[in-house]
Amino acid sequence: MIPEELLFTDQHEWARVEGNIATVGISDYAQNALGDITFVELPAVGENLDKGDEACAIESAKAAASIYAPLGGKVLEVNSDLEDDPGLINSEPYARGWIYKIEPSDPAQTGSLMGAGKYEEFLAAQEDH
Repeated sequence: MIPEELLFTDQHEWARVEGNIATVGISDYAQNALGDITFVELPAVGENLDKGDEACAIESAKAAASIYAPLGGKVLEVNSDLEDDPGLINSEPYARGWIYKIEPSDPAQTGSLMGAGKYEEFLAAQEDH
């Protein structure tokens, strides 16, 4: 079940915007496609990202993948729990498996992201191909 408050990119990143902070992670679909996640290269706290920039990288038993910033802004915090337990992304992609928090530089960028319902339609269309 996809939490209704999340916004998604077509690259399967999600953002939960609360006030002027957005928490970012990858979708259940993405973690499932990657398989068992073995390593997460976290972004640097204080780093400024533009929307679409490579924010960090994830390695799994199957592949390595780049994670892109769904919103531009300054990285405020990273989920250091992932350093010892990267599998949190597999077990709790929408909760304890978050990757970083960012202070969006332009809150209007959320308008380009998909809501949960739209993302579910996007996934269904992907599976049809």
